[in-house]
Amino acid sequence: MTTTPPAPEQPAKAPASPAADAAVALLHGMHALGLEHVVVSPGSRSQALALAAAALDRAGLITVHVRIDERVAGFTALGLAVETGRPVAVICTSGTAVANLHPAVLEAHHSGVPLILLTADRPAELRGIGANQTTNQVGIFGDMVAADWDIPAPTGAPGELDEVRDLAELALRAAADGPVHLNLAYREPLSGSEPSIPETVATLGDDDVDGDAHPLWRRTLGPEVVDLEPDDATIVVAGHGAGPRAEELAVALGAPLIAEVSSGARFGRHAVVAYREVLRGPHGEAVGRAVVLGHPTLSREVPQLLERDDVEVIVVRAPGADAYNPGHRARVVDDVRVIGKPDPQAVRRWVGGWVAMSRAVLESTAPDDPAPDLEQSASTDMSVRLAFAKAEAAILRQRVDRRMLAKAVWASTWPHDRLVIAASRLIREADRLVPGKNIRVHANRGLAGIDGTIATATGIALAARDAAPQTGTTRVLLGDLALIHDAGALLVPLPEGVRVHLFVGNDRGGTIFDQLEVAATANPDDYERVMRTPHAIDIAALAAAGGWAYRKAATRADLDDALTAPEPLLVVEVPFDDE
Repeated sequence: MTTTPPAPEQPAKAPASPAADAAVALLHGMHALGLEHVVVSPGSRSQALALAAAALDRAGLITVHVRIDERVAGFTALGLAVETGRPVAVICTSGTAVANLHPAVLEAHHSGVPLILLTADRPAELRGIGANQTTNQVGIFGDMVAADWDIPAPTGAPGELDEVRDLAELALRAAADGPVHLNLAYREPLSGSEPSIPETVATLGDDDVDGDAHPLWRRTLGPEVVDLEPDDATIVVAGHGAGPRAEELAVALGAPLIAEVSSGARFGRHAVVAYREVLRGPHGEAVGRAVVLGHPTLSREVPQLLERDDVEVIVVRAPGADAYNPGHRARVVDDVRVIGKPDPQAVRRWVGGWVAMSRAVLESTAPDDPAPDLEQSASTDMSVRLAFAKAEAAILRQRVDRRMLAKAVWASTWPHDRLVIAASRLIREADRLVPGKNIRVHANRGLAGIDGTIATATGIALAARDAAPQTGTTRVLLGDLALIHDAGALLVPLPEGVRVHLFVGNDRGGTIFDQLEVAATANPDDYERVMRTPHAIDIAALAAAGGWAYRKAATRADLDDALTAPEPLLVVEVPFDDE
């Protein structure tokens, strides 16, 4: 008797998941409006969003970056957004995960960076009853976000996905003013069958930027434009993020250019490097008008100038929470239009005086230069050539100090590279002495926080690599405490083609406070313990834990070798002997 074998069991069909369908509709709707990058941290309640992002990545529509730690994820997204100029979404689960985004949200708020925070949450029936990993996430970022939505859990009702796509557009529009928050409740089942990707629709791309139809996330200029005529008492101040517009304006006005190192405007014939010293002299006293772009943060002399009653202050409104306005007396406008052209003789007298004084200051404060005479190397006199060789060896044996480190990293960075500078003594050292150069420089100066520097730099490096495969190295100039604050960012593998080199000035603690009054007034032991916070971190071991190469650069020869190192991911420790 023949028996028919039983039919193989069919796998159970995955249940329908309104959460998964809504997550796909939301992210696909954002992609259609220009979203390119999504940073994901793992979690159960956010699985619908994470799996939707992964499906869109496999379809070639977006790029997903996975970070274990939400704090690192937030700053990685910040770096991606800074480099691309586009919104970047961050996905995280409920509970403390959301709070860990807060530092990056604060920086994005004060810098006007377009982050889209997608935080998963429990549905209404699970809130306020002590459910696991549930807290009040509604409004958790306060007024640090440009818009905040608490979205009920999807149910699969007709028309629901259209509402989700409308929400995607609202979020992209709101991101023109900084970070936005979508708190998204999801009910089980949190995931179902393979997400179905809608047909791709036309997206807003870079070609739209120069036309009349600006992408939704681009801030448009307001109507307040002030007309200015050139004179010989005006200066242009370029703070962080001012961009090349500041240099153009200085030339059009025939004005000296005070450009901080992360301004994006530190180049050209009008740039004044030693501006602190020049502002304290007769040239500073002669200033009658200052035009400010970006966010100045690196000196006391600039705000002191802008607070003077005899100086007219015009601030061009920049992205971010607050217009820069020390003294509460500036006229804040949307743009400046120059009427007429400066007199060449007046420019030579006014700008030339500032530049010459700056050059004199730099020459007088430069350390003795032991550089040998190159002509000696070709001498037929062996004693002369020997003297040249000894002088050259002396240079290579020089111990690296902050000035040398800042100048060397700056000199080695070119337009195809990126330079990220942490909030440390090194950014002020660089601001005091590095010459004009039109390169891409970034620093988290919205709040000038020490945290997130490495994660921000990796975001910048990832975006730069995707935009131009020939992009060079992203160099990061930071102190030891900035490294320790963001050590988690070292523990994430980075894809092939990304080059990030960290140059860590290690003085075993926070010597930046040595510049402040507290160093002279506090009890020395208390100051050492609670302000400097000395440590004994093994930086080589820390680098090895994340799979980064490591070098120590104690001398100029070591530093020169490190600046041309072939390793894609490299930590260079520079020990400072003065501490």
